Amino acid sequence: MSLVLDPAAQDLLFREAHTANTFTDEPVTEEQVQAIYDLVKFGPTAFNQTPLRVTLVRSAEARERLVQHMAEGNRAKTATAPLVAILSADNEFHEELPTLFPAFPQAKDAFFAERPVREGSAKLNAALQAAYFIVGIRAAGLAAGPMTGFDAEGIRKEFLDDDHTPLIVVNIGKPGEGASYPRSPRLPYEQVFTTV
Repeated sequence: MSLVLDPAAQDLLFREAHTANTFTDEPVTEEQVQAIYDLVKFGPTAFNQTPLRVTLVRSAEARERLVQHMAEGNRAKTATAPLVAILSADNEFHEELPTLFPAFPQAKDAFFAERPVREGSAKLNAALQAAYFIVGIRAAGLAAGPMTGFDAEGIRKEFLDDDHTPLIVVNIGKPGEGASYPRSPRLPYEQVFTTV
């Protein structure tokens, strides 16, 4: 293999990692979440924009409110996961660009003055950051259960505002009994890559 990353780390992050549907009751600490972010915040995005926003759902009252907006098949696992995160895109991310992208502070107005352009960029780059976040959860020795089966407008109204678009809800914790399905197939290299 020509990868530099240790095989055990490759397994932890990708080959042996699965989406979790059940979790133990072991809590996920604020320190763990901070360590995850401190690692994944360095993942690349366009213009170093950072549109991802994470709402951690910890209280029982907030959990009840969230579960009501989840698809039926996602309710029980969301209700019982040690921690749930709502990942959203901040459509006003451009306000931070003069600080985050000092090489070209004019990018804020040159490229992102119009709201529809910002929304598209925020969604794409927050999705990149969400993927980094999921890999970071795995790097912390935890499992992630990312879901898109929810009422996005309901979650936006309940937890966010008009400037934020909910993307993914992620259950987080140590995997429980029967946490995952058997590994599903992946497309082979030849079906994915084209050389021109």
